[in-house]
Amino acid sequence: MSSINQELIAQRLNISRSTVSRSLANHPAISMETRVKVLNMAEQMGYKLSPGRMARRTRNSRRLTVGVLIGVPAENVAMATFPYILKGIRDRAAVEHVNLDVCYQAPGEFHPEEGNQSVSRQIRANDWRGTILIYPFPEPAVEMISRKLSTVAVLESYNQPGIDIIDTDDPSAVLTLTNTLIAAGHRRIGFLSWAYPVGGHWVARRFSGYVEALFVQGLEFHPEWVINVHKNGPRLLPPQISETVARLIREQGVTAWVCAADHQAYPLMQDLQNRGLRVPEDCSITGFDGLEPPAGLRRATSMRVPHEHIGASALTRLVNRIQHPASPRRKILVEAQLVNGFTVAPPPHVVA
Repeated sequence: MSSINQELIAQRLNISRSTVSRSLANHPAISMETRVKVLNMAEQMGYKLSPGRMARRTRNSRRLTVGVLIGVPAENVAMATFPYILKGIRDRAAVEHVNLDVCYQAPGEFHPEEGNQSVSRQIRANDWRGTILIYPFPEPAVEMISRKLSTVAVLESYNQPGIDIIDTDDPSAVLTLTNTLIAAGHRRIGFLSWAYPVGGHWVARRFSGYVEALFVQGLEFHPEWVINVHKNGPRLLPPQISETVARLIREQGVTAWVCAADHQAYPLMQDLQNRGLRVPEDCSITGFDGLEPPAGLRRATSMRVPHEHIGASALTRLVNRIQHPASPRRKILVEAQLVNGFTVAPPPHVVA
């Protein structure tokens, strides 16, 4: 009996051997439908890629070009985390001998089905072999790009089966933050996020940690103390959020707020201060990411995310996916570390 090889797979499917080879290498020039047919036939026939053949890229390996698609406009974004993620990707790319092509894209304006978009032109011109997505993009856009390229998503989850995920263990991190507030004596705790043009799953996951902490501790859940989470609820802008928070502090005695991110927590602290409310004397606040505070504000109690490590892991995972396109999907969760800042204190009516 002859051994199973790529030529036999090509004969069985009535396609060329080069198409089989490119399909097994996850080459973007081959359609997703053809790649799936080749991978399925290879599995049926018992053909296995040699795991050691491309297991480690060396200085002599042919350089790959991969895209890094960042879901923000090109202009600088205050308190963004992507520069740290990008540093980790770049450091790892030097080790893996990979070329990077970085693109900034407003997520609500990303339509890869329109081939004349600048990102689509860049993919073709620079021969991307894979892409790393940072921050949420619309599911249809992600589905389309993942049909053409090996894809790894950072800090967001998608329903597409072929996409690997590198993310933070959000629920357990926010559970820790909420328990920190409860341990300080707070019993009336709210949760808030900003509204974004393209909503992701990350806010809902962090919200789930908040809810879990309340239920485990036997505290009552108040939907009116939750801002910008419910899909069909009102979408408040930051000034409206601050106004609502101040009102709930004064009228309903909410003494602490869990913010879904540091870039939400610090502006809230400043706005409350402008409204005559002190943090943490009148209200405690927590953030998420562990970023440096803006000038004039106290460091928030937060969860420090190892963004550089996440970026490096994403690049490593993408290279592995390009080399082994049929390997099982991976979802890697990275733990965050509690940062005890200066924005949590006992509620005003509790004597420490």
